[in-house]
Order: sequence, then C-alpha cells, then structure tokens
Amino acid sequence: MTHRFSWLRVTAATCAAGAALIFGTPAHAGLFDDDQARQAVLDLRAKSDNLASQLAAAQRTILDQSNRLDQLNQQVATLRGQSEDLANQFTTLQKQQKDYYTDLDSRLKKFEPQQQTVDGVEGTVQPGETEAFNTASQQFRNGEYKNAAASFRSFIAQYTHSPYQPTAQYWLGNALYALRDYKGSTAALQNVVKNYPQHPRAPEALLAIANNQVEQGQKTAAKKTLEQLIAQYGSSTVAQTAQSKLSQIK
Repeated sequence: MTHRFSWLRVTAATCAAGAALIFGTPAHAGLFDDDQARQAVLDLRAKSDNLASQLAAAQRTILDQSNRLDQLNQQVATLRGQSEDLANQFTTLQKQQKDYYTDLDSRLKKFEPQQQTVDGVEGTVQPGETEAFNTASQQFRNGEYKNAAASFRSFIAQYTHSPYQPTAQYWLGNALYALRDYKGSTAALQNVVKNYPQHPRAPEALLAIANNQVEQGQKTAAKKTLEQLIAQYGSSTVAQTAQSKLSQIK
C-alpha cells in the first residue's frame, strides 16, 4: 500500500513536471521573440540614425563643395576679366608704341636726305629743301614777286644739286618778269635752257625768253628764240604756241 502511494506520488510529480514543461515553454519563447524584435527595431533605428547622419554629412560636404565651386567660378571670372584687361592694355600699348615709332620715323626722315622726283628729275632732297621751295612758290602765287625772287635766289644758291634747281630757276625768271626785270629774267631762264635742255621746263623757258625780248622791243631776237624752240621741241605743245606767236611778230 505504501509502495503504491509512493509510485502514485512520483507519477503525479512526473506529470506535473511534464505539464509544467509543456505549458511553460511557449510563454518563455514568446518573451524571447519580443526581445529580439525590440532589438531589431533598435538596430534598425540606429542604422537609420547613422544613415541620416551620413546623409547630413554628405549634404554638408556637397554644400561646401558647391560653395567652393562658386568661389572658384568667381575667381575664374575675376581672372578672366583681369586677363582681358591686360590683353586690352597690351594691345593699346602695342598701338601706342607703333604710333610712337611711326611718328619718330617720320620726324627723323625730315632730317635725312630723301630721294624725290621733281618735274621728271630724280635726285636727293635735303632736309628743309622742299619746305624752302614751297615757301618761295607760295609767295609767287600770292603775287609777292619781290619776296619770291629773293626766296628762289636763296634756294638756288643753297641747294646747288637739288632736283628742284631747274624749276626754281624757271620760276625765278617768271618772278623777275613780273617785276619787269627782263634782263634778269632772261638770264635765269637761259640757265634752264643751257643746263637742263631735256627738262620739261626748257621749252617753256625759251617761250618766256621770247616774251622778254618782245617786251624790250627785240623782235628779231624774239623770232630767233621762237624758231629755236620750234626746232628743238617741235613735238611739244609749247612749240605750237611758239608757232602761233611767231606769226604775230611783224
């Protein structure tokens, strides 16, 4: 009897333990799953916070880089503007330098002999020579015959090898003719005919000499001069004028 009671008690205890094991396990397992889920949520939250921090850092970096790029663009624009200014300044400086040397060269040329052709005669023109001739010519055109004669005489004496010589002597003869100095005029014009017989002014000088002779009443001498003109320069237009004038002298 006692042995049966003990066996029942052991069996009951065993059943109770089994029941406890069977019914107690699901409750423990559920608690364990909630902890894992909670931990997973925390892990996800941590990862999300971390990603958010990384994203914010990346955005700050991008913003910094964008600001830096803007600054670089501004610097490039500034440098480009400075470069254009320097290029313009350089171009202006080059032009000024070129103009300076061109002006300097033209100024220096005024003090250097120059090759020039005057009335078909080529020669070396000295500094101031052209100006002196032009001054005398302008005086003649202005009717200042006395001053013109003096200026042409001075020119002829100073520039003895000038290509202006035959032209200057021709106009000296005309200035003296205007002053009624027929002898002086004839002497100046004869220099043209004698020293420059191929010059374009030579036939004109002969015609002017004939006029001087007519003015002095030297008709025979005038006819001889006109005949010389026609004989030497028959193909010139001046020769035609001489022929007409010759027929008028009685």
